Amino acid sequence: MSDQLSDDDSCENGNVVHESDPHHKEAFPVLVLGALGVVYGDIGTSPIYAFREALHAASLDGSLSRTDVLGVVSMIFWALALIVTVKYVLFVLRADNDGEGGILSLMALARASFKSRPQLILGLGIIGASLFYGDAVITPAISVLSAVEGLEIVTPDLEPFIVPITLVILITLFSIQRFGTARVAIIFGPITLLWFLAIGAFGLWHLADDLTVFAAVNPVYAFEYIMNNPATAFPTIGTVFLAVTGAEALYADLGHFGRKPIATAWMWIVFPCLLLNYFGQGAFILAHASSAKNPFFEMFPGWALLPMVGLATMATVIASQAVISGAYSLSRQAVQLNLLPRLNIEHTSEKQSGQVYLPKVNVLLGIVVILLVLGFERSTNLASAYGIAVTGNMLVTTILLFIVMTRIWNWRLWIAIALTTGFLIIDLTFVSANLIKVVDGGWASLVVAVLVVLVMFTWVRGSRQLFEKTRKGEVPLDIISRKMAENPPALVPGTAVFLTGDPKSTPTALMHSLKHYKVLHQSNVILTVVTASTPLVRKSERVRIEPINDLFMRVTLTFGYMERPNIPRTLAICRKQGWKFDIMTTSFFLSRRSLKASARSEMPRWQDRLFIALARSASDATEYFQIPTGRVVEIGTQVNI
Repeated sequence: MSDQLSDDDSCENGNVVHESDPHHKEAFPVLVLGALGVVYGDIGTSPIYAFREALHAASLDGSLSRTDVLGVVSMIFWALALIVTVKYVLFVLRADNDGEGGILSLMALARASFKSRPQLILGLGIIGASLFYGDAVITPAISVLSAVEGLEIVTPDLEPFIVPITLVILITLFSIQRFGTARVAIIFGPITLLWFLAIGAFGLWHLADDLTVFAAVNPVYAFEYIMNNPATAFPTIGTVFLAVTGAEALYADLGHFGRKPIATAWMWIVFPCLLLNYFGQGAFILAHASSAKNPFFEMFPGWALLPMVGLATMATVIASQAVISGAYSLSRQAVQLNLLPRLNIEHTSEKQSGQVYLPKVNVLLGIVVILLVLGFERSTNLASAYGIAVTGNMLVTTILLFIVMTRIWNWRLWIAIALTTGFLIIDLTFVSANLIKVVDGGWASLVVAVLVVLVMFTWVRGSRQLFEKTRKGEVPLDIISRKMAENPPALVPGTAVFLTGDPKSTPTALMHSLKHYKVLHQSNVILTVVTASTPLVRKSERVRIEPINDLFMRVTLTFGYMERPNIPRTLAICRKQGWKFDIMTTSFFLSRRSLKASARSEMPRWQDRLFIALARSASDATEYFQIPTGRVVEIGTQVNI
């Protein structure tokens, strides 16, 4: 298959990816339907709990006035309009990194605009990614739990079974991840479309309860509520933000569907249906003030209640699946950008390379989600933990977007400052409002985010220290290659490929091979794998060959951070550049380092131990680079860090 690739294509895991526009392969309506199922599951299930929690926060004494209800509806309307429609759809979705989105893509794009690669931008990317993980553990718990709680409306006798049923659904969901989502993803879009049409239709039906709810379009009602209720304003703003959680998924899934399908799905389906439902809930409350306990389910007639509970459960499972898949994709990007150790990555689809499964990430996510359900028990309690991580992620996105506006888009500074200031005011308002949730449960997502920051920071710092330490003891490759050419040892047939992260120094495996075996292959390749700041790399830019002498040459393989390196398949490209690569006559030499903490380490002892533990947990390089095990020779070395 690789022999048929053109120079404008890139090869990832044996699949052809046309870099001009991969989304043109599928019909536009199919992409819109797919975006509904993957992108909008989280924000689409927010009406189940967002309006309810905002009402509870707005009425400390249990009583609700007309201005309270209109104020909440107005805040939700303008939050959706300004954050999702203006910020994300109109601006953030334009900041694609060769078609890919997400916080790490934005970080890589912003960082690539600086020749010095500032560590501050790297730190922002790490913080943003860590906050995404903090959100990823809350979303499945609160979404599924809030949907199952609809059984209480059917009959109160089912209340004791809500948590067990939720746990069964979540355990099943995480258990089937290893089979991939390719087979069931085809039904995600239609189910989510049915969900939006249903909640929009029932919302439209209840608008007739009190048409004056449309007055909430006027932002004056939002400002009046905030000014007249200083004691409840901040808690209410924090819960209103629940209506826009999931907005970050629009950007994170940009590479799967493209900007136009995502924007079209929002403007023509998601946004109108959400508004109809929120305004319908508002009209229902204005007409039935006593029904504020769970308005989403209470406004359904008896015949529709059980079917809507079932549909809500399916929708929340889909929303959870989207967040889990997003965590896998983010983890893969982090591995490629060397923010995490090599993780075992399994591809679950032969057609779509973006569908991956990471066993360790799946287990950790599943454990944390289950602990959250057991610890908080009610979606109302989880609502206190939800939102703070998302607001932080959105704040980081705004800061990085400013760098892209000024350094890549070359906008006038005053325009970029004006837009960014507007976004920052909104972001900081919601961040401040959500900070008061820390004591009530917001600490949960922050603890997850802090732990991820700690892991990433330790891995980046430890890897840099390990590289500097090993480089001090290495001999420049030019010296060894010249001496070997002038006075070669015994030569054996075949090719030896030595993997190294520093192409200018002699690989440790080569030094130990010469020391112990005192032989050299007829052809020796110093191979370095580089991760680009772009998600994909063209085939024409994949391989760079630099001959040194008759015995040695340097080969650099470049992969995008969304690609999984396949060294043997990629080396086949070298045939066009003069190197007749033959896997059957080639041996791959890898160094396996045994790390030990040193008293002179630049890192604290606890961080040394954490880095060593992370290094030991990394997947085998042979498997990661997809090298046949029968062609690999590993040479062990001990390094004190």
